[in-house]
Amino acid sequence: MTETPEYGGIAKSLHWLVFALLVAQYAIGWLMPHIGRDTLNEGWVAWHLGVGAAILFVVAVRFVWRQIHPVSLPATLHAWERQVAHAAHLSLYGLLFVIIVLGWAGASFRGFAVTLFGVVPLPALAEKGTAWAHTAGDVHIVLVYVLLGVAALHVLGALYHRFIKRDGVLQRMLPGS
Repeated sequence: MTETPEYGGIAKSLHWLVFALLVAQYAIGWLMPHIGRDTLNEGWVAWHLGVGAAILFVVAVRFVWRQIHPVSLPATLHAWERQVAHAAHLSLYGLLFVIIVLGWAGASFRGFAVTLFGVVPLPALAEKGTAWAHTAGDVHIVLVYVLLGVAALHVLGALYHRFIKRDGVLQRMLPGS
């Protein structure tokens, strides 16, 4: 694949859609009740599972799009900046995938059905009551905070490029640019 110097409209749209879904998911996760033995898959819990499935779908589409339409880093970046950018993007993709799969396994532990867009049923990743799936749900919660930290570093990196380096890196992903 030939790398281009700029992100296209689809790449930008997918980036900001993932951002919007994550903001919604964190808000839903904050609002939903603690999931315990008697919690039902309804209300905020059902929304959390559905939005999680949507994030997984959009991230998968975004990852495939990025592989088919690679974008080169600006030549003005230092080697260390390229390495940090690469590590940050891999961490974001990896954490999103792992967190969602672990949450899905945790839902399977509870016997909750997970559907994509409320229509497409996804298979359970474990039998109801499976010990490893319960642990997966616990790890899911911890990694959510790790993702917040990595996302914060991603935003700080973008702001560094905008206000300190002033090299146009942030503008490459902004809508309308």
